[in-house]
Amino acid sequence: MQPHIIAVDLDGTLLDDNKNISLRNRAALAKVRELGHKVVIATGRPYRASEVYYKELFLDSPMVNFNGAFTHHPKDPSGFQTSHSPLDKRTAYSVIETCEAFRVQNIMVEVMDEYYLRYKNKGFAGAFTLGQSPVEYGNLSELLKVDPTSILVHPEDSNYRQLRDLLEDAHAEVIDQRSWGAPWNVIEIVRKGLSKAVGLKKISDYYGIPKERVIAFGDEDNDLEMLDYAGCGVAMANAIDELKSVSNEQTVTNEEDGVAAFLEDRFNI
Repeated sequence: MQPHIIAVDLDGTLLDDNKNISLRNRAALAKVRELGHKVVIATGRPYRASEVYYKELFLDSPMVNFNGAFTHHPKDPSGFQTSHSPLDKRTAYSVIETCEAFRVQNIMVEVMDEYYLRYKNKGFAGAFTLGQSPVEYGNLSELLKVDPTSILVHPEDSNYRQLRDLLEDAHAEVIDQRSWGAPWNVIEIVRKGLSKAVGLKKISDYYGIPKERVIAFGDEDNDLEMLDYAGCGVAMANAIDELKSVSNEQTVTNEEDGVAAFLEDRFNI
């Protein structure tokens, strides 16, 4: 069989609800690699929050972080052309100002693998910092001096939809926004035109594997372009309805080892 790329989202897809990779999922990915296929992580997380899974799977492939704003090869940075496409900081200032007016619970501004926080130890922050302290926290418009990779916003649940609509109306020409879903209604903002599909295409070109031989798994709206790009887009049973509507196939939930279940059947492992 010709080599395929197996692209996996992390949260809600490869990871169970406790943020672990099951033994079954790990074994299935190891077996498809033994068959000559390439396993690629494509996530909205920064590298610092996905490195542990990359190492746990013993990967040696490029990966997509920040929903396509950062595509790189952790083990071969010289052989693979790293791509980093940050937001313009003036756009970031405007987005931050809009969010401040809504009195959001917290804002995290990512600059590669460093970050700045609006409020220390508030809202969703602890789940994404992994014990790493922010460069600084406080007034982000004053602290931020460079173009950021992405902005994470944790609004109040009551005005989450209103804030997303306002950001869309005010900044649609220069930003793309994604939602992270449970357990937090987090909005992630990156530069316009970026998606996991953009990063995955760079990796496909690197390996010389056409999209017809790309299998991609996802569950949220930040996976839409990736599943649409892939020759076989697989939605988890726990995925949002919009993702299921663009997928070619569906599998069982992340809690039921849906990635492994699909790969075992597809590759007869």
